[in-house]
Parts: sequence; C-alpha cells; structure tokens
Amino acid sequence: MKKIILVLLAAVLALVLTGCNKKAPAAGGGASGTAPVTIKFANYALLEAGYTEFWEGVKAGFEKKYPHITIEWVTAPYGEIVNQVINMAGGGDKADLLFGEIGWVPALEDAGLSVPVDTILSAPYLAGFYDNILEGFKINGKVYGIPLYISPFILYYNKDIFSKAGLDKPPATYDELLKAAEKIAPLTSDDGNKIYAFGQTTASVPVSGSALTALVYNFGGELLTPEGRLSVDNNGFRQAFDFLQDVHKKGYNPENARLKDLRSLFALGQLAMYYDQSWGFNGVQSINSKAAGFTASAPPLSGGGGTGNSILQSHCFLLMDNGEARRDAVRLLVEYVITEEVLGDYMATITPAYPALKSMSGMTAITNSNVLKGAAGSINKAQPVPFVPAMNDLNLELCTLAQAVTVGGVPVNTAIARFKTAAAALLQQ
Repeated sequence: MKKIILVLLAAVLALVLTGCNKKAPAAGGGASGTAPVTIKFANYALLEAGYTEFWEGVKAGFEKKYPHITIEWVTAPYGEIVNQVINMAGGGDKADLLFGEIGWVPALEDAGLSVPVDTILSAPYLAGFYDNILEGFKINGKVYGIPLYISPFILYYNKDIFSKAGLDKPPATYDELLKAAEKIAPLTSDDGNKIYAFGQTTASVPVSGSALTALVYNFGGELLTPEGRLSVDNNGFRQAFDFLQDVHKKGYNPENARLKDLRSLFALGQLAMYYDQSWGFNGVQSINSKAAGFTASAPPLSGGGGTGNSILQSHCFLLMDNGEARRDAVRLLVEYVITEEVLGDYMATITPAYPALKSMSGMTAITNSNVLKGAAGSINKAQPVPFVPAMNDLNLELCTLAQAVTVGGVPVNTAIARFKTAAAALLQQ
C-alpha cells in the first residue's frame, strides 16, 4: 500500500514540475509572441540594382533580432507588383505588407486589401510622424500607408554641363529654364551625343502621371479638388501642358521618356536637368559611380501664377491583415525598418530622401547631403493629392494627354478637352 501511495505522489509531483517549466506567453502578444510565424513581404525593389543588398540585409537583421519570424519575399517588377499582390489575394494567398509608393494607396484600399495603419501600429508610434505627411495617406479620414521617407519632385541638374554652357546657378522659374536651355541645346556630350536641356517623364506609367501632376502644381494649377472632383479648367493646368509642348517643339525634352530613361541620360552626361523624386539618384549612381561629383539639386520651379508647389511623394509600407500573429510580426518589422539605424546610410548614400519620422529630422547624413541640400525647403511646398480609386488610370490618362501635345502635335486645348472626357468617365463624374 505504501508503495502504491509513493508512486502516486511521484506522478503528481512530476505533473506539477512539468506545469512550472512551461513558458508563459509573451507580454502583450499572447502565445503568438514567440510561436513561429511567416509573413509575406511584397517588394519590387529586390529586383532592381542598388536595392537588393539593402533589403536582403533588412531580412537578415530582422530575423536575427526576432528569430521566431520569417520573411518570405513576394517579388515582381515595379510595374507589375500591385497586380501581383491583388491577384494573389484573389487566389486566397494574401501578402502581409507591400513596399511601394504613395500613389499605390488608393488601388490597394479600393481592392479591399490594405487596412488603416492604426489597426496594426500603435497611436504613440504614429504620433512620431509629421501630421501633414500622414494627411497625404488619408482616405475617408483614415491613414492607409506608413512612409519610410519622403520627397517632392525636385530638379536635378548637371553642374559640369551648366559650367560648359556658362551658367553659374540653376533656374528658379520656367522662364529662366527656357533661357538656360537655349545655351545648353547647342552642346554635345564628351562622346559627341546630343545633350537634352530638360527632362520631364511622359511615358505611359502611373508615376509619370504623378510627375505631370507635380508640373501642374508648379504652375499653380490643380487636377482634383480636395473632394476628389475633376478640376482642370484652370490656368495652371493649361500652362503646364503649353510648356510641355513648347519644350518638345524645341527638342529640349526626350520623347515619351520613362524616369529610368531620364536617369540613364543624366548619368551619361546627355541630359542637363530633369525632374525626379530624390531617390531617383540611386538609378543615376548605379549607372555612373562618379555621378555625385556632377549632380546637384534645386527646388521645383515656379511658372505662370504658381509658386513652385509640388506633390508629396513617398516610399511607404501598405499593411494587410492576416490575423493577430502576423499583424504583430508586421508591426515589429515596420518599427524595425523605420529607424535611423536601419535607414540612415541607405537614405544618405543609396536613396537620398527626407525623413518622415520626427526623431530622424536631425540626421547628419541627410542635412549634409550634397545631393539634397540644393533642394532644401522643397518639402515645405509639397502637397498631398486627393486620392480616388481610379488614380492609376487617371495618371495614365495624364500621360496620354502629355503625349498628345508632344509627339502627337495636338493643340493643347483640344487635348485637354479629350482628357476631360476620358477622366470624367473614369471618375464617374
């Protein structure tokens, strides 16, 4: 009998000890805090020269810090990644976050994929971002994207070409640009190729439409009202396309150029100045490692009745909801990436840009950047563009308008009338 009682006591003791040795759930995260979890991160930049090493480093550093979380890449070229994410979700395979551009926000929200960032990120964390910047990500009062860094479209110019043309400073207005272009146009590059005076992207991709909207803002015009209604019957809108037609006729602007085409021409010394997001310099430098020596920047130009306003551009994260464990992992990844420790060198040497997080505003690598300092203050004139679900298609129609007045030779007023008809159908107005 005593033997039986001793055996029972030993069994009870073993059960008690086993219970005591079990790990408690992680604070604030439940059992999902330490359970293995995989998140799907859609990122086109992995396929582009100059960015792959950084993003692979992010994955390695994050997984080392949080060994229970694995990042699974979802990749597609820049122009295809949004459709890739939407098509995957349609097949029941939803990504957790997308690295993209502010202009992609309405498409992901309209598809029912992205969620308001405050459903994943905490209020104290979001309070660290500039309020006016988060305003640019709002749809119906909710913020649908978190910026890594920001930029308006700024003017890059080649100091060596300017010196060769007898120019000692960049233009501040479009009238000054046209006078500078007259001096640049007769020049050729060191290998005898034509030098274009000015580059404005007009190719049929959404980012070109964003760049054209920025041009309209430079001239004091608008595309949409704050309520998202079409608004192109204004002098600034027409003047922007008058200017575009003029520089095309004079041979100053490469035809139907993509931003990557302009970056290539600029890197090779065949383009004197062009508009780009600040991070476009990465594409220039990846072609010509000596580009920093001749590259300088200037604020957006003013034309007509405008004062050089531009539109806010941002690389950002768009967040999706796949349940508590993956939401928590996404939160940790966002908070890991948007720090000076992770982004500092990247923003200084790979992707020149301005911080969106207030705590990063004094970064020496940014304030002393030779590439960025000429455009200092530009961010104060960057305005958000009202979001509409058809934004990508509207941007493509702007490209069609630009091509009509340039290579098509259509009178500006006629081309704008055609644009209004197409845009109104897209916006159902």
